[in-house]
This record gives sequence, structure tokens and C-alpha cells, in this order.
Amino acid sequence: MNKMVSLAVVTAVMAGSALAQDAIVAKKTSRNVMKLAPTSKVWDKAPATEVDLYPQTTITLNDAKANALNKNEKAKAAQVRALYDGKNIAFMIQWPDGTRTVQQGYRSDAYGDGFAVQFPEKFDDPKKLPYIGMGSTGRPVVIHLQKAVQPIFEPNGHGDVGMQQQDLSKNLFGNDLKTYHKAQAKLAVKDYQRSFVSEGFRSMTEIKDGSEAFNADMKYDKKAWKGTVARPLKDAYLNLDKGAFPVAFAVWDGARMNRDGLKMLSSWVPVKLEGKKGGDALVAELTAAPKGDVENGKNLVMQNGCMGCHYIPGMSQPGYMAPGLANIGGYSTNAYLKESMVDPNAVVVPGYNRNAHPNTPWYNVVDGKRVSTMPPFPLDDKSLDDMVAYLKTLKAEVAK
Repeated sequence: MNKMVSLAVVTAVMAGSALAQDAIVAKKTSRNVMKLAPTSKVWDKAPATEVDLYPQTTITLNDAKANALNKNEKAKAAQVRALYDGKNIAFMIQWPDGTRTVQQGYRSDAYGDGFAVQFPEKFDDPKKLPYIGMGSTGRPVVIHLQKAVQPIFEPNGHGDVGMQQQDLSKNLFGNDLKTYHKAQAKLAVKDYQRSFVSEGFRSMTEIKDGSEAFNADMKYDKKAWKGTVARPLKDAYLNLDKGAFPVAFAVWDGARMNRDGLKMLSSWVPVKLEGKKGGDALVAELTAAPKGDVENGKNLVMQNGCMGCHYIPGMSQPGYMAPGLANIGGYSTNAYLKESMVDPNAVVVPGYNRNAHPNTPWYNVVDGKRVSTMPPFPLDDKSLDDMVAYLKTLKAEVAK
């Protein structure tokens, strides 16, 4: 999609047309969006954009049962709406989930449903965005995470373990026991929402000093979740008060033992602030369709031996040495795929056990930095475009 077409798409969406839904348009509102619930009627005033969420298969979780539950998983179609009030922006994401699964604090093998919204700290160059899975070295992201949980007691940061004893351990009866229950309930953590900064797997750091103010919630109804995240347009970490900025979404299905990297995630999606100028290059880049020849790209992938290290459906078997590419076309941008071929060291994705193939690790550690063993591919622009066009076809079918 060229720049002119991309701008026409955004204009059509902002005018209420149903012709294109590839850019999220944040509708301007006089309401304080920090206080909007997932069920607020005001969300109906914002246009809905379909955002597809794909199984993250770049890495593999070290859990045979969970991997079996998620084998050949289809993608999910989510509906995303956005509102902003001039100072804050809010997103509402709705996605299908056949079961309401709540994380239980007393079990280590039970996982809750959840979702996350991710923003890059820097996005001036839309061709150099962070890796979609929790950022990459030198390209940090801010992540807001919300989980469905039951009330959780200690550890809650207060050290009040004496108040977490069961009734049979307390010499209390009648009204005294009721008073104890009320005092105990006040200590429970009834919500789970966290903010993180991250530059890739194993680098996530929770923001605990209160410098990242945001509000999140999620509600389940009719076999679907609605989740909301609201945050300032500007703070110490992000400046989203521009014509456009990128956002990405992830969801976890607790019934399928989803957690950590086992999740469904989107690619970077452009957000256009209604009434704000600028950001056209970013919107054009993130909504552009691949311009290469898919069939020739497939032949080039085979000729260059990509399947010798990567798992590529139809070309190789699972048990790969390098990151799997089964859904790479669903959550990667065109620019990321091209960069990965010409500069493999730009983003080195950890997660798969590099010691599983000790004679052929896909990266080495040099001076504390991960260095890819994949060689750069000095191909001409047409060949690169063709390979990108083919790689973009590698993605699961979207469940209807």
C-alpha cells in the first residue's frame, strides 16, 4: 500500500467508512477516558478495528502439555476501539474466549486469562520498531498487563502473614470471627495490573515507583472478554501525543495454559489521533501490503537454506535451532522481516534452548551481547521484497 492509499484509508476510517480497518482511529471525546469501564456505552462512539492475534511460535515453552494444548492453534480476531480526551488515551479490546479462567493464588499449575497493550518508547523511524515480543536491545517498550485473578493474599507487599490464617487456626467465634474476616478481606489484592519496561525476553522490569500511571480492567460476557487500558499520552516513558503511534496487543487463554511467551499477539498497528496532523509515514509503513512476488520469494527461501535452522511449515519439521517462523507473517512488519535478513544482529530473539544443538547454536554471546550466527543476506531489493512477501504468508488461519 503506497502513501497516498494509506492516507486515503485513514481518511475513510475517520469519516466512518467501513472500507478499511487497518489503522486504529482514536476518537476525541470530552469524557475522562481514565475512568471508562469495559462496558461503558461511550465506546460505541469509537470505530471498531479488527486486529488479528496470532499464536506466538517464534519461541517454544518448555511445557509439553501446554504445547500440545496449543498445537495448530488458529488466530483470533479481536475488535479494538480507542478514545482520547486530550491528555489521556484509552483502548478497549474485545476477543473471543470460550472459557472464563481465573488465576488461583494457591495453585502453581493454574493460569488466568489476561491481556497486554504494548507501546514502543521510540518510533520516529517506523522501519526500526522494537521486536514485537517484549521489545529488543536498544529498542525498549512499555507494557501494560492485566490478568483475571481471584483475591490474592500474602505476598502482597505488607508482610501481614498473621492475618492469612484459616478460621480453624484462630480462636475466634461469632462476631469476632466476622470482624476478622472483614479485616482480612481488606488486605486482599483483588486486581492484577502491572506496568513493565522491557528490551526483550528476560529483561522485563516492573515499574513500581508510581511513575507510570495507568488504569486497566477486564469483564467477561457471552464467551468473550472486554479489556480496557487507559494511560496518559505523555509521561516519563512515552510521548504518544503525536499524529500517530504504534501499538500492539497480546492475550492469554488460561484454559490452554497460556502464560509468558505462550500467547496470541498482534503486529504493530498504527493509531491515528482524530484531529491531529502528522504520522503519515508511520501509518503508510504499517499498513503497506508486501510488494514482492510470493512464489519467487518461496523459491529464494528454499535456495538460501532458511529451513535448515528455522521451522517453516511445509519445508521443515519442528525441533529447529533458530526461532520458528510458523506465524512470523502474522505478527511481524515488512521492515522487521527485511532487517532480519540484512542485519541478523539487529534483533536476536532468545527463548529457544540454544544448548539443544550445542554444535550449532543460533547465537553466541560476545562481550555480554547476543551475536547471531545467521549470516547477513546481501540480496538485491527485489529478492528481499519477494522473500518478505512469502514470509508474510506464514500465519495461521483466523478462526471464524
